[in-house]
Amino acid sequence: MNALIQPAAIHMGRTLVALYFLLPGIMKFASWDMHIGLMEKHGMIMIPFLLASAGVIQISMSLLILANKWVAPATLILAGMVVLININLHDFWNYSGIEGAHEMQNFVKNLGILGGMLVLAGFTLKPPVRD
Repeated sequence: MNALIQPAAIHMGRTLVALYFLLPGIMKFASWDMHIGLMEKHGMIMIPFLLASAGVIQISMSLLILANKWVAPATLILAGMVVLININLHDFWNYSGIEGAHEMQNFVKNLGILGGMLVLAGFTLKPPVRD
């Protein structure tokens, strides 16, 4: 049974992770001004460059993951983005009330996504050769 469930779970998880980043990557360009405003609100610098870079990285890494090519490196690159986004855009410690609670919820949600991505990267890496 495990021989059937594990490949299906990895395939489905891989697809969902890719879609989770592909759609927002596209939206960074489709809703450019909205994303610029969000980044300005959080005091970021070099916003157009960072926004364009994030969109290109999200789209390209998602397509690699969907194509089942270089899944572990692509997933780890996106995992690094999750950490940077969490620190810069879900900075709940700078807010109070409902806005702080919302940012904390996004921060914690992203930690769960980060965990899933690390598991996916670990499962798709080739196991070490044993002597």
